[in-house]
Amino acid sequence: MPAGTLYIVATPIGNLEDITQRALRVLGEVDLVACEDTRRTRVLLNHFGIKTKTISYHEHNERERAAEICKLLAAGKNVALVSDAGTPLINDPGFRVANAAIELNLPVVPVPGPTAFVSALIASGLPSDQFFFAGFLPARANARRARLEELRTIPATLVFYEAPHRINATLKDALEVLGNRRAAVARELTKIHEEIARGSLAELAQRFGAGSPARGEMVLVVTGTLADKPSANQPGETGPSSQRLIERVGELEREGLDSKAALKKAARELGMKRAEAYRLLIAQKNRWNK
Repeated sequence: MPAGTLYIVATPIGNLEDITQRALRVLGEVDLVACEDTRRTRVLLNHFGIKTKTISYHEHNERERAAEICKLLAAGKNVALVSDAGTPLINDPGFRVANAAIELNLPVVPVPGPTAFVSALIASGLPSDQFFFAGFLPARANARRARLEELRTIPATLVFYEAPHRINATLKDALEVLGNRRAAVARELTKIHEEIARGSLAELAQRFGAGSPARGEMVLVVTGTLADKPSANQPGETGPSSQRLIERVGELEREGLDSKAALKKAARELGMKRAEAYRLLIAQKNRWNK
């Protein structure tokens, strides 16, 4: 008997019209649908008149269910894996069963569809030719800032998922660690109250301030180092980036920071590497001393 197939099926992240014809066909033809939450998936299946049997597959029973599903696949049964919304395995359960099936040489077939971070990226207005999807940042402040520090020098656009009750703290930490880069916050994508707020990290931190609690699932998109990298001024030139740097260093020194700390903070705020910021300052000083 030939082995069954594990179909990894993407489902809508909000708007039910986004489901594909192929997804509907697969969900209707398989022997079983493994769902993150059977109640939520049953609403989707009922909407489209699909009667396929469902079982739960989530982070708390993943190990046992993976073994059970692989036995069904080996016995010739076809199984569709879905998450509550979007594409399974993308910050959702599914990796264990997919990996187990692959190790057993059982067929694994993707049925592509909506993914929240891709939708946010393409509508953000930020560079999308290269991007780094980092999932959820840590909930604790120190760990979150440490993770942002690890990602600070990545040239590609950064994409994160975030909970609404943490978005303000995350934006403030991103501003502190990454500098005042261009960014976007997308929430409730494809739903009635969809919103995509665009601006600098400082502007977005104010927009989603503690006094303005946000709701809905969120995606944070932030430009990478290349997109906001200042133009490469030659020694002696005083382009806009060097002028902003000089002004900001002066402001920070007047606020009480020593020159080294002021340079470091100003460079971070402007999305510059400290070595580049130092070179610009030296070039300007040499110009003044001529």
